[in-house]
Amino acid sequence: MSARSKSRRRARRRGWLPGILIGVVTLVALLAVLVPIASSRDPLALCVSEPTTFPESGIDGWQGEQLENAAVIVRAAKAQGFAREGQIIGVMAAMGESSLRNIDYGDWETSGITNPDGSRTSSIGLFQQQDWWGSAEERMDPAASAGLFYARLARLSGWQDLEPTIAIHRVQINADPEHYARFEEDAVSVVDALSGPCPS
Repeated sequence: MSARSKSRRRARRRGWLPGILIGVVTLVALLAVLVPIASSRDPLALCVSEPTTFPESGIDGWQGEQLENAAVIVRAAKAQGFAREGQIIGVMAAMGESSLRNIDYGDWETSGITNPDGSRTSSIGLFQQQDWWGSAEERMDPAASAGLFYARLARLSGWQDLEPTIAIHRVQINADPEHYARFEEDAVSVVDALSGPCPS
């Protein structure tokens, strides 16, 4: 091989070296940007369809069965086309009615509360729905009772423009329109946490 050919070959190699170095530097810079973004994602982002991802310590004091019931409500909301705002309203309602527990008793049993006509209340389930909402089986089925709640919310014209507690009050027809307001912050935390991506 002639000296001229060797010289050209060395020059070509020297020409590759800056390109390789630029590629390595670019890759390192990209990783420096992307790794913090990935690690900054909410560590409590859970999959609404995977109760095994829910932390035993809970979310803002809500845990176990309560989070599983909240997840059922969120799924029911999504199935009926309700986005985050509607999902929060459903979880707020069940927090205010049953503390997110699927109980087979209600206001009559705990407080002796009657309906305006003097009859005993017949409230049961997550949403403390009375007889006129549906059968006992429907009202005691978390998914079915959530479906009943959202079917009624969907018929409430302009619910999006109301304060969440007022929208719930119009659906639930309870005594205190402000009753649910205290649960809004917790409902936001729970819904946002449960809306994380499912594990692959």
